[in-house]
Amino acid sequence: MNLYPVAKTLVSAIFYPLYRLKVIGKEHMPQSGGVLLCANHIDNLDPPTVGITSPRPVHFMAKEELFNAPILKSLLPQLHAFPVKRGMSDRKAFRTALRLLKDGQVVGLFPEGTRSKTGKLGKGLAGAGFFALKGDAAVVPCAIIGPYRPFRRVIVAYGRPIDMESLRERKATPEEVTEVIMSHIQQLIDEHARH
Repeated sequence: MNLYPVAKTLVSAIFYPLYRLKVIGKEHMPQSGGVLLCANHIDNLDPPTVGITSPRPVHFMAKEELFNAPILKSLLPQLHAFPVKRGMSDRKAFRTALRLLKDGQVVGLFPEGTRSKTGKLGKGLAGAGFFALKGDAAVVPCAIIGPYRPFRRVIVAYGRPIDMESLRERKATPEEVTEVIMSHIQQLIDEHARH
Protein backbone atom coordinates (compact mmCIF):
# COMPACT_ATOMS: atom_id res chain seq x y z
CA MET A 1 0.00 0.00 0.00
CA ASN A 2 1.27 3.47 -0.90
CA LEU A 3 1.13 5.48 2.31
CA TYR A 4 1.89 8.84 0.67
CA PRO A 5 -1.66 9.76 -0.48
CA VAL A 6 -3.12 8.51 2.81
CA ALA A 7 -0.65 10.61 4.83
CA LYS A 8 -1.27 13.61 2.56
CA THR A 9 -5.04 13.39 3.14
CA LEU A 10 -4.65 13.02 6.93
CA VAL A 11 -2.09 15.81 7.33
CA SER A 12 -4.11 18.10 5.04
CA ALA A 13 -7.20 17.56 7.20
CA ILE A 14 -5.22 18.83 10.21
CA PHE A 15 -2.91 21.50 8.74
CA TYR A 16 -5.30 23.37 6.42
CA PRO A 17 -7.76 24.39 9.17
CA LEU A 18 -5.19 24.59 11.99
CA TYR A 19 -2.74 26.88 10.16
CA ARG A 20 -5.29 28.35 7.74
CA LEU A 21 -2.93 27.35 4.95
CA LYS A 22 -2.98 29.61 1.92
CA VAL A 23 -1.22 28.26 -1.18
CA ILE A 24 -0.12 30.61 -3.96
CA GLY A 25 1.37 29.78 -7.36
CA LYS A 26 0.72 26.03 -7.52
CA GLU A 27 0.35 26.46 -11.27
CA HIS A 28 4.09 27.26 -11.52
CA MET A 29 4.96 23.64 -10.75
CA PRO A 30 5.70 21.81 -14.03
CA GLN A 31 3.20 18.98 -14.47
CA SER A 32 5.85 16.50 -15.56
CA GLY A 33 9.61 16.02 -15.59
CA GLY A 34 12.18 16.36 -12.81
CA VAL A 35 11.76 19.29 -10.43
CA LEU A 36 14.15 20.52 -7.75
CA LEU A 37 11.88 22.29 -5.25
CA CYS A 38 13.86 24.70 -3.04
CA ALA A 39 12.19 26.20 0.04
CA ASN A 40 13.20 28.26 3.06
CA HIS A 41 13.22 26.41 6.38
CA ILE A 42 11.47 27.95 9.39
CA ASP A 43 10.08 24.95 11.28
CA ASN A 44 10.11 21.14 11.58
CA LEU A 45 6.62 21.27 10.06
CA ASP A 46 7.98 22.54 6.71
CA PRO A 47 8.42 19.11 5.02
CA PRO A 48 4.81 17.97 5.62
CA THR A 49 3.56 21.46 4.69
CA VAL A 50 5.40 21.39 1.37
CA GLY A 51 4.32 17.76 0.89
CA ILE A 52 0.61 18.54 1.19
CA THR A 53 0.63 21.83 -0.75
CA SER A 54 2.72 20.64 -3.70
CA PRO A 55 0.57 19.44 -6.62
CA ARG A 56 3.02 16.53 -7.11
CA PRO A 57 4.55 14.07 -4.62
CA VAL A 58 7.82 15.35 -3.13
CA HIS A 59 10.87 13.26 -2.15
CA PHE A 60 12.81 14.73 0.78
CA MET A 61 16.24 14.02 2.19
CA ALA A 62 15.92 13.31 5.91
CA LYS A 63 18.76 13.09 8.42
CA GLU A 64 20.09 9.56 8.68
CA GLU A 65 19.44 9.31 12.43
CA LEU A 66 15.68 9.27 11.78
CA PHE A 67 16.06 6.03 9.82
CA ASN A 68 17.51 4.31 12.89
CA ALA A 69 14.24 4.63 14.81
CA PRO A 70 12.29 1.32 14.57
CA ILE A 71 8.95 2.68 13.31
CA LEU A 72 10.36 5.51 11.19
CA LYS A 73 12.78 3.15 9.45
CA SER A 74 9.92 1.46 7.57
CA LEU A 75 7.61 4.50 7.48
CA LEU A 76 9.91 7.18 6.00
CA PRO A 77 10.66 5.44 2.67
CA GLN A 78 6.90 5.04 2.13
CA LEU A 79 6.60 8.80 2.64
CA HIS A 80 9.23 9.33 -0.10
CA ALA A 81 12.05 10.27 2.30
CA PHE A 82 15.60 9.05 1.84
CA PRO A 83 18.54 9.30 4.28
CA VAL A 84 21.38 11.80 4.18
CA LYS A 85 24.41 12.00 6.48
CA ARG A 86 24.60 15.52 7.85
CA GLY A 87 27.79 17.53 7.96
CA MET A 88 29.57 15.62 5.20
CA SER A 89 29.14 15.13 1.50
CA ASP A 90 26.99 12.03 1.31
CA ARG A 91 27.56 10.60 -2.17
CA LYS A 92 24.83 7.98 -1.85
CA ALA A 93 22.22 10.64 -0.98
CA PHE A 94 23.48 12.83 -3.85
CA ARG A 95 23.17 9.93 -6.28
CA THR A 96 19.67 9.10 -5.01
CA ALA A 97 18.53 12.72 -5.48
CA LEU A 98 20.01 12.97 -8.99
CA ARG A 99 18.45 9.63 -9.99
CA LEU A 100 15.01 10.80 -8.77
CA LEU A 101 15.35 14.02 -10.77
CA LYS A 102 16.43 12.06 -13.85
CA ASP A 103 13.42 9.78 -13.37
CA GLY A 104 11.14 12.82 -13.55
CA GLN A 105 10.37 13.07 -9.82
CA VAL A 106 10.17 16.11 -7.52
CA VAL A 107 12.99 16.42 -4.96
CA GLY A 108 12.43 18.86 -2.10
CA LEU A 109 15.42 20.68 -0.64
CA PHE A 110 15.95 23.27 2.09
CA PRO A 111 19.09 25.04 0.83
CA GLU A 112 19.81 26.61 4.25
CA GLY A 113 20.45 23.06 5.53
CA THR A 114 18.91 23.83 8.91
CA ARG A 115 16.00 25.76 10.39
CA SER A 116 16.31 29.53 10.65
CA LYS A 117 16.30 30.57 14.31
CA THR A 118 15.06 34.07 13.46
CA GLY A 119 12.56 33.25 10.71
CA LYS A 120 14.72 35.31 8.32
CA LEU A 121 16.20 33.62 5.25
CA GLY A 122 19.72 32.33 5.96
CA LYS A 123 22.60 31.64 3.61
CA GLY A 124 22.08 28.73 1.23
CA LEU A 125 24.56 25.88 0.95
CA ALA A 126 26.33 25.07 -2.32
CA GLY A 127 24.59 21.66 -2.48
CA ALA A 128 21.41 23.28 -3.83
CA GLY A 129 23.36 24.84 -6.69
CA PHE A 130 25.13 21.54 -7.34
CA PHE A 131 21.79 19.70 -7.73
CA ALA A 132 20.36 22.53 -9.83
CA LEU A 133 23.31 22.34 -12.25
CA LYS A 134 23.69 18.55 -12.35
CA GLY A 135 20.05 17.55 -12.12
CA ASP A 136 18.93 18.78 -15.54
CA ALA A 137 15.55 19.49 -13.94
CA ALA A 138 13.29 22.51 -13.46
CA VAL A 139 14.22 24.50 -10.34
CA VAL A 140 11.17 25.88 -8.51
CA PRO A 141 11.56 28.30 -5.56
CA CYS A 142 9.11 28.08 -2.65
CA ALA A 143 8.56 30.42 0.30
CA ILE A 144 6.98 29.34 3.57
CA ILE A 145 5.75 32.36 5.49
CA GLY A 146 4.85 31.70 9.11
CA PRO A 147 5.22 31.40 12.00
CA TYR A 148 3.20 28.24 12.67
CA ARG A 149 0.64 29.27 15.28
CA PRO A 150 -2.78 27.66 15.63
CA PHE A 151 -5.41 29.53 13.59
CA ARG A 152 -2.88 32.07 12.29
CA ARG A 153 -2.34 31.94 8.54
CA VAL A 154 0.70 30.20 7.04
CA ILE A 155 1.37 31.06 3.39
CA VAL A 156 3.14 28.72 0.98
CA ALA A 157 4.12 30.49 -2.26
CA TYR A 158 5.53 28.69 -5.29
CA GLY A 159 7.48 30.74 -7.83
CA ARG A 160 8.08 30.29 -11.54
CA PRO A 161 10.89 27.90 -12.51
CA ILE A 162 14.27 29.66 -12.44
CA ASP A 163 16.02 30.14 -15.79
CA MET A 164 18.87 27.64 -15.50
CA GLU A 165 19.99 27.81 -19.15
CA SER A 166 21.75 31.16 -18.84
CA LEU A 167 23.44 30.02 -15.59
CA ARG A 168 24.66 26.82 -17.24
CA GLU A 169 25.84 28.70 -20.33
CA ARG A 170 27.99 31.08 -18.33
CA LYS A 171 29.30 28.13 -16.31
CA ALA A 172 28.07 29.53 -12.99
CA THR A 173 29.47 27.86 -9.86
CA PRO A 174 27.19 25.93 -7.45
CA GLU A 175 27.65 28.80 -4.96
CA GLU A 176 26.46 31.38 -7.52
CA VAL A 177 23.46 29.23 -8.48
CA THR A 178 22.51 28.81 -4.82
CA GLU A 179 22.61 32.61 -4.41
CA VAL A 180 20.24 32.98 -7.38
CA ILE A 181 17.87 30.38 -5.87
CA MET A 182 17.94 32.14 -2.48
CA SER A 183 17.23 35.51 -4.09
CA HIS A 184 14.13 34.03 -5.78
CA ILE A 185 12.93 32.61 -2.42
CA GLN A 186 13.53 36.03 -0.79
CA GLN A 187 11.51 37.74 -3.54
CA LEU A 188 8.59 35.39 -2.84
CA ILE A 189 8.85 36.13 0.91
CA ASP A 190 8.92 39.90 0.26
CA GLU A 191 6.00 39.68 -2.16
CA HIS A 192 3.67 37.60 -0.04
CA ALA A 193 4.61 38.33 3.60
CA ARG A 194 1.99 40.23 5.57
CA HIS A 195 3.03 43.83 6.11
